[in-house]
Amino acid sequence: MQEISDVTQRKLYLGALTDNRRWDMVNIRPDDVFVVTPPKCGTTWMQTIVALLFSGDPEVETELSVKMPWIDIRIREMSEVADRLDAMQHRRSMKSHTPMDGLPLDDHAHYICVFRHPLDAHFSYRKHVRNIPLPWFDMWYPEDDTDGITFRRFLDGGAEGFDTDAMPLAHILRHYEAAKALADRPNVTLFHYADMTRDLAGTIDRLAGLLGITHPAPVMEQLVQAATFDNMKDNAERFAPSGGKGFFKSDAEFFHSATSGKWRNKLTEAELAAYDDMMNAHMSPTDRTWLEYGSSVKAAA
Repeated sequence: MQEISDVTQRKLYLGALTDNRRWDMVNIRPDDVFVVTPPKCGTTWMQTIVALLFSGDPEVETELSVKMPWIDIRIREMSEVADRLDAMQHRRSMKSHTPMDGLPLDDHAHYICVFRHPLDAHFSYRKHVRNIPLPWFDMWYPEDDTDGITFRRFLDGGAEGFDTDAMPLAHILRHYEAAKALADRPNVTLFHYADMTRDLAGTIDRLAGLLGITHPAPVMEQLVQAATFDNMKDNAERFAPSGGKGFFKSDAEFFHSATSGKWRNKLTEAELAAYDDMMNAHMSPTDRTWLEYGSSVKAAA
């Protein structure tokens, strides 16, 4: 494999809140772990699992926003983030909502890409923006949406520019296409939210193997319990990004639900048909089935 680090070989993803050029200031280490996802696809869940595996401590204070920072977002000065990363003596992990074709690729660091049914991710994002005490997305996600603006923009938005931060379907599809194009690399692995939900213990065991981490069986059982949705929701101030700091109206609401099929009975037949048309135009049946339902197709029935 050839290392790709030159920014000219990467796509530019520049949104109102995010800027993937910030990655140019990150000095990648061979054992770094990157969690790369579209929003609301299990990012925090996977980051928490990584933190638990790194520490082997079910009571670890994850502090994801500081210890496993979201590099792309402009909220913190990148020079401060880069200095903090350089000062870390332990194994590091970072988060990105930038597709893989916009990230620096290292031959040895591991990239964990997580996906979820696009409609579940979309409806989870609707809840998410209502939980942020700032009107960042009111234009895309109006609270009183009797005209269906939100879903139209989900289908019509582009994968880049301002639309990037509002997570349209095109951005999710770009994420999947970019990750799949690199999936033959031994250090790029795709996970699915549905598989994590069906078999959390298996997910954690698989990830531990990929990252070369081993813990005794009783410890692994404790880590699995710590990573359950109920435990994370019950301890939301500990597990939510920037938990306890007022970043969200409710930390517990960040973990609204771990269910699938959120869109059922909420979209019109015309809206579902428009979604089907876009998915079928851009994806093979096999890729669509995996992106929507993971490794098991039982949920599609």
